[in-house]
Amino acid sequence: MEKLVIQGGHRLVGSVAASGAKNAALPILIATLLAPGEHRLANVPDLADISSTLSLLGRLGCPSLVGPTLRVDTTRIAFCEAPYDIVSRMRASVLVLGPLLARHGEAIVSLPGGCAIGTRPIDQHLKGLEALGCTFELSKGNIHGRTDGLRGAEINLDMPTVGGTENILMAAVLAEGDSIIRNAAREPEIVDLANFLITLGANIEGAGTSEIRVSGVPRLSPASRPYRIMPDRIEVGTYLVAGAITRGDVTVTNCNPDEVRSLLGKLTSAGATIETTDTSIRLIQDGPVQSFELITEPHPGFPTDMQSQMCALACFADGVSTITENIFENRFMHAAEMSRMGATIDIVGRTAIVRGTGAMSSAIVMSSDLRASAALAIAAMGADADMPEGERGLSELRRLYHLDRGYENLVDKFRSLGARLARVEDDESDPAVLLAATQHS
Repeated sequence: MEKLVIQGGHRLVGSVAASGAKNAALPILIATLLAPGEHRLANVPDLADISSTLSLLGRLGCPSLVGPTLRVDTTRIAFCEAPYDIVSRMRASVLVLGPLLARHGEAIVSLPGGCAIGTRPIDQHLKGLEALGCTFELSKGNIHGRTDGLRGAEINLDMPTVGGTENILMAAVLAEGDSIIRNAAREPEIVDLANFLITLGANIEGAGTSEIRVSGVPRLSPASRPYRIMPDRIEVGTYLVAGAITRGDVTVTNCNPDEVRSLLGKLTSAGATIETTDTSIRLIQDGPVQSFELITEPHPGFPTDMQSQMCALACFADGVSTITENIFENRFMHAAEMSRMGATIDIVGRTAIVRGTGAMSSAIVMSSDLRASAALAIAAMGADADMPEGERGLSELRRLYHLDRGYENLVDKFRSLGARLARVEDDESDPAVLLAATQHS
């Protein structure tokens, strides 16, 4: 096991390129099941969740070859079961339901796991798939779905669920007739999935709006050229917030500013100067962080996946910030760990009241989920900034397996911006060794 060791107080300056989006790559990889043959994908990030997805596809009989262009061969589906050992550690595995039912007529999927950030039921997934002609049984922790043929339907989702929209959309493209998904999720990753399906021959309109229309086709085929995964807007946001915490000057390239407009608005209100081009965002924080109010909402509202990082920023603000979490009911687990670094955070229902002190202290902290890991890491980068460099302590972030699920080359990228951090063995405790590790490659 490894831990992340961070010496804070160093201003982040420079440019870093965003990797491909995990939340787009996972459903797109699974969508390859819909079209028999070899698929080629570019800009796929090297992440634990990607490895788990490729392992799952391999279990289904679809081998892959990792490289600059990832190749997946879905010519033959040998099995239709997504086992517990994979699904329990990666919730996105439940997305195989739609493709397997559409192409194979049967799917057995363990109930999903993933980050411990609250209840995330899949009832909307099943509701939509049932409307398309599937039946389900729950037995021994598994969902067993069957269909003798999918038929187009009008589906009205109770809420704009991202995973539910993706699962239903992937099934609908091979259903007989037309389908309408109302109250659909509008996230950019939904658009990326739809664009990929269109390259396979699907007929889809309205992705990115609350109403998606699908005209089913009898078959799909792999695209003639590699499909490029969109940039990771959550990674983009994480580096920008880190720049704000350290009063830095950070530019993120290979990104689309339009996909993070709600975040850029909040960073501006927190005192940052934002400059954008078509493919880059520059953040300059040359003054104190200002307090702010934030409410998470479905896209195009503020993304829940950036809430933890903004909570870290609020700890460095001058004044009281309020952060309301409307998507998940248990996504303030990072607050207790931030309090170990000197934060003052009160949780009242779904709202965190953060009394910023303008400073944080180094500490040993434990991550509870993917985004909390990132939030604790960037909080540590701002710790002890008010102390002389020789007197600054070291923060330690443990349970790195959460972080590895969603951030590619995080240590190298932050080092390139001037951060001092390193991955070391969990049993290493010599202060001199730990400090040296943060300062040298």
